[in-house]
Amino acid sequence: MWMPGPMELMIILGVVMLVFGTSKLKNVGKDLGGAISDFKSGLKEGGEKEEKDEKKEKAPAAPAASAEDKSEEKVEEKAAK
Repeated sequence: MWMPGPMELMIILGVVMLVFGTSKLKNVGKDLGGAISDFKSGLKEGGEKEEKDEKKEKAPAAPAASAEDKSEEKVEEKAAK
């Protein structure tokens, strides 16, 4: 496979600068850098969100009140009246 040498790369860079201009290339570089940083922060946020969801799923649920507990509560309520 053909690999461009340093002279070919300089010619390609010169043509790109003539076509787009330096200000457009600067804006493209800034936009590309911002997109990469947003992507990385999105990956970090997504990983943190998944970890939180996994912790919630692993947490034991509160035990439900049994029938005996409910009947005792009713007796106590009647006694309080």
